Amino acid sequence: MRQLSATELLDAWERALAESPPGRALTLLAAATGLERNGLALLTVGERDRLLLALRELIFGPRLEALADCPECGERLEMSFEVADVTAEGGAPAAGDELVLAAEGFEAEFRAPNSLDMLAVARAADVEEARRALFARCLLAARRGEEEVPAGLLPEEFLGRVAAAMADADPQADVELALECPGCGHGWGEPFDIGSFLWGELGAWATRTLGEVHALARAYGWGEREILSMSPWRRQLYLAMVSG
Repeated sequence: MRQLSATELLDAWERALAESPPGRALTLLAAATGLERNGLALLTVGERDRLLLALRELIFGPRLEALADCPECGERLEMSFEVADVTAEGGAPAAGDELVLAAEGFEAEFRAPNSLDMLAVARAADVEEARRALFARCLLAARRGEEEVPAGLLPEEFLGRVAAAMADADPQADVELALECPGCGHGWGEPFDIGSFLWGELGAWATRTLGEVHALARAYGWGEREILSMSPWRRQLYLAMVSG
């Protein structure tokens, strides 16, 4: 993975604007790694997210800052943490590796979800439909004794066990921050999605950077690529002189 120039990062951000969240992640990673998008799409969600964390650290550094609302009293919390704090320990299954779970008289063979799966269920009507569709894609076979059982006929309790086994196999795909409200003392787990977090940061950065380009182009007549080729420090000096 390499550091993208301001121009390259803006170009990747622009290409990803019209895509769904899973597609945006693939576009950004393809730009930074030089790897084929199709190959990246076959990585498990957790392995993809490890790459997104590395990309985020390259672009913005290791420290992350975010906000969360206490579900008990509504107080807003400011969070500050490191990339290492949201990097799960342990590896993940290789793309396409088969996992097996036997419980409650059923046996299932399945694999961890990848970005192709997430793209396929992105248009589901609700969370439950997406969950069912994702499970159907990742389930390779299910049996009760010698009898094959379709995904739609498996009991909910067993589906929950399979989902938990998927999460255990690919821990980076399901990261939660342990939070405690300083106001009411309520503790809870807040899901952390590096894909949406990084996309929000990139959107803010792109808007700010294009504003700087606009101001300097008006003041000096320079072109976009000429302005973006400057270091951020030099751009800020010119902007300070323009403002006054």
